[in-house]
Amino acid sequence: MATPLVTDREYALELDRNDPLGKFRDEFINNTPEICYLDGNSLGRLPKKTVTVVNDFLVNEWATEVVEGWSHWIDEAQPTGNLIGRAALGAAEGQVLACDTTSVNFYQLIGAALRARPDRKTIIVDAANFPTDRYILQGYADSLGLKLITINNEDGSDCAHERITPEILEKHLTDDVAVVTLEVIQYRSGARNDIKALTDLCRAHGALVVWDASHAVGAIEMNFDATGVDLAVGCTYKYGNSGPGAPAWLYVAKRMQAELQVPIQGWFAQKDQFAMGATFEKSNDIRGFQIASPSIMGLRAIKASFEIIEEAGIDAIAAKSAKGTQMMIELFDAWLAPLGFTLNTSRNPKERGGHISLVHPDAKRIAVALRQFAHVIPDYREPNSVRVAISPLPTSYVEVWDGFQRLRDLVSTRQYEKISVESQRVS
Repeated sequence: MATPLVTDREYALELDRNDPLGKFRDEFINNTPEICYLDGNSLGRLPKKTVTVVNDFLVNEWATEVVEGWSHWIDEAQPTGNLIGRAALGAAEGQVLACDTTSVNFYQLIGAALRARPDRKTIIVDAANFPTDRYILQGYADSLGLKLITINNEDGSDCAHERITPEILEKHLTDDVAVVTLEVIQYRSGARNDIKALTDLCRAHGALVVWDASHAVGAIEMNFDATGVDLAVGCTYKYGNSGPGAPAWLYVAKRMQAELQVPIQGWFAQKDQFAMGATFEKSNDIRGFQIASPSIMGLRAIKASFEIIEEAGIDAIAAKSAKGTQMMIELFDAWLAPLGFTLNTSRNPKERGGHISLVHPDAKRIAVALRQFAHVIPDYREPNSVRVAISPLPTSYVEVWDGFQRLRDLVSTRQYEKISVESQRVS
């Protein structure tokens, strides 16, 4: 039998029938099957297991053990970090901590990297990098008198789809560069940067790279140990499905742990934590990068969701990300390009992650109208991008297909023009 055309819904149904990850959809709560949820790159769905795990913690640990529970809670950031590293990062034990927020971890690792390169006064970021990362670097530059280079990758003249290549970065590298920070997946366009090539290039110039993997973890394989990553941060609530505001994670390669000193010297990083000594003496392992008491409920949510990722396998997850985004791009070509959309994501599966970026002059109204009129949940990013994602574990191919059909119909009928967006804050 001939394979159905991508514009035939049977095409998506056939992909679902042959999906090795299809069984995992039942692991997630979905009380609104009429909705096409294409925003797992912002917040993942709730695993059923998380409800049980968190409730058990409340009833059977906190309620009964009270403060005595800290005897076994106190070190949970480390095994939970090991799980994240094993399931999603390609990181051996003792290099990942589940703690704090991505922003706090980013601040910590940037500060440690700058301190490790005291004679260098330049830091590099790109204009399309996530706002918080750029703002933190601006703060460091202002307070320490550093030179901040911001690569212009937003106008498309040098950087296709905001992607940073070694050729683009090398123009800015000198022996004065201390730190470079880049996203594994560009948050807006979905472009995927080459971790190994860019890390090797910076290392050759004596600079450290802090990778932000927030839009990559749980969607693609990254192989941190094999690719030689020194430092990285990321969240757990997007493709990681760990819940809104769940603890983030940081990665520090073992070879770097004794060398680096973070700016916030918390008591959990103290070598002899409970001696309550007068001065700080950093633990030389990954514990030296933890500030304070972890959120145990948050860590349990991470454990529940990343155990599902580990069972599914990051290679299989990455393969579905590639296949799902390929279907999106083919539907874009057939349905959306004729309606005035342009694609701001690479057609090469090795150069993208789990989401794509659809650019349209009325993108903001379209994104709001999809929610209000079409039962489709995408998100919007300034200045003109509708982001749509396949979250490989809870999302079916037909859910994506239906969402694109509804998007096509909404725009072709101009129904979105009924929308006023002045009062919209979260998108």
